[in-house]
Amino acid sequence: MMPWFLFFLGLGTSPFAMQERQLTFSPEGHTLHHTQVFSPDDRWIVFDSRNQDDAIIRTGAIRMVNTQTGETRQLYRTENQTEYGPGVGAATFSPIRNRVLFIHGIRNAGPENPYGMTRRTGVAIDTDQPGVRHFLDARNINAPFTPGALRGGTHAHTWSADGQWISFTYNDYILEQLGRRDPSVHDLRTVGVMVPAGPVHVPDTHSPENNDGELFSVVVTRVTDHPAPGSDEIDKAFDEAWIGRDGYVGSDGKRKKRAIAFQGNVRTSNGETKTEVFVVDLPDDLTQAAPGEPLQGTATTRPGIPAGVQQRRVTFTEKGVRGLRHWLRTLPDGSMILFLSEDEHGHTQVFGVSPNGGKIRQLTFQPFSVQTNFQVHPDGTRLVYGADNSVFVTRLSDGTFERVSRRYPDGEQPVNGVVWSNDGKKIAFNRYVAGEGGKFLQIFLLE
Repeated sequence: MMPWFLFFLGLGTSPFAMQERQLTFSPEGHTLHHTQVFSPDDRWIVFDSRNQDDAIIRTGAIRMVNTQTGETRQLYRTENQTEYGPGVGAATFSPIRNRVLFIHGIRNAGPENPYGMTRRTGVAIDTDQPGVRHFLDARNINAPFTPGALRGGTHAHTWSADGQWISFTYNDYILEQLGRRDPSVHDLRTVGVMVPAGPVHVPDTHSPENNDGELFSVVVTRVTDHPAPGSDEIDKAFDEAWIGRDGYVGSDGKRKKRAIAFQGNVRTSNGETKTEVFVVDLPDDLTQAAPGEPLQGTATTRPGIPAGVQQRRVTFTEKGVRGLRHWLRTLPDGSMILFLSEDEHGHTQVFGVSPNGGKIRQLTFQPFSVQTNFQVHPDGTRLVYGADNSVFVTRLSDGTFERVSRRYPDGEQPVNGVVWSNDGKKIAFNRYVAGEGGKFLQIFLLE
């Protein structure tokens, strides 16, 4: 085992020690997703076997490692994995049960039909039944399309705090193929949600391109091919987060139970693209179509937005949200949406804004950029992230920050999911370690 290293994190007058422990050692990748990698009881961490972020196409295994013993168990391996797919990755644990959800490429992947943004779906595995896959989002790329099923690829799935709903980013295969014949048609990235209103059955499940789904899937953010300059219209929605554990309190004083914050690309008055923060408020029932907007879409239009969905912009910055791109986060009580952007010195920092809009507040102040994703402590008081080749924690009450790991050499610094455990007592992160056969992403814990 790797030696233990001791570090100190000062919080007020009661510093506590954090110990670093290497958890995995095998000569392969151990990629953590950017959120929800711990099992509900914090005994296991789920990962995929990628050794670099863009290699899902060649990745065939989902595994988990015991946080106490280092024991590794395989949960799933793809059939007939090739350099073209199917590919698996970006695994997350449900917050309420021992179920793991991950991206799975379409099963007939090959040179003519490789893994891609429009050719993937969400597959779940119950940890007591390794290898038994559950398709959560239904997929149907053959007309007539099916309400509750999608026609493309879902990505980066995130569970709501109660474990009932799942958000994802989405790209549409039908419009992608149409765009190859007609350059005026664009497949635009958007955000969708799976809800427990299934199962959804599609007519052609004998095809490896289609599958039934246990949940009902819809697109919930509105994108348009040509946003009007100076308007709140967007042509891309991405990097979403559920707002709060139980939603947030709106400007009218009423609690909004289900809402998602996301980043959207708008056009400035002179036609330049910039990124802003948006909110979409969701009704309890997402199975009802708005007039003239079929949930399943048509052969020439993307899936429709359900009735009752309300989308609005909450930041109005001069230059947009800039710097390192990463997923949004929110405080547990839903009072603030957190995002990465550049400060006046050009350093990437964490900022926050109310889901009701208003003044933007800078939350981190270190004299160097955030290098990784960031995450909010379960009690809402602190942030964790990678910066200056180390793991840092910032206290939200006053912006004080502490280095809680050693400073690693270039090429060995924390990367990928820097993630709190559910009880807030552990921090998991990836970094590369040199070994026989090369450098491999390993999982470390700070405890």
